[in-house]
Amino acid sequence: MEEMKKTDITCEHGVEQIGFPKEDYLPLKDYEAWRVAVLKSCENTNLEKIDWMQKHMLTDEVFVLLDGNCTLLLGGNGEKPENFKAIEMKPHKLYNIKKGYWHNHMLDGKGEVLIVENQNTNDDNSPTYKMNADEINSLRACVE
Repeated sequence: MEEMKKTDITCEHGVEQIGFPKEDYLPLKDYEAWRVAVLKSCENTNLEKIDWMQKHMLTDEVFVLLDGNCTLLLGGNGEKPENFKAIEMKPHKLYNIKKGYWHNHMLDGKGEVLIVENQNTNDDNSPTYKMNADEINSLRACVE
C-alpha cells in the first residue's frame, strides 16, 4: 500500500480530531482491527477515467455518503467483474459491500464518502481488475 498521506490531527482532552483531505482516498484512523477512511471526488472517481474494479477477499466494506453524490458501481462476485449495476447512494444510509464483490465509486465534484473497513485491507488481499474496452462500455451503459 502507498505511504499514507498526512492530514491535520489534533488531540485535546482525550478527543482526537482528524481533518479530511481535499480529494482522493485517505485512511483517517486505524484502531486494532478497523480503519475509518474518507474518499473525496478526484480524477479517478470520474466515470470517464474509471477502467478498473476492486474486491476485498477478507472483509466487507462499509460506505456512507457525507456530501455530494456518489454512485456505487458493482460487478458481481465472479472471477472478473460482469453484469454491472449502479446504485445511487443516499445520504445517512449505510452501504455494506460484502467481501468478494467487485466495486468502484463514481463521485461528483462535491462527493465525499466515509469508509469503514478492516485495518489490514490492502492490495495483497484486495485484487484489482483492469477492464477492457467492452467491459468499460458495459459499465458506463449501466450508469447512463
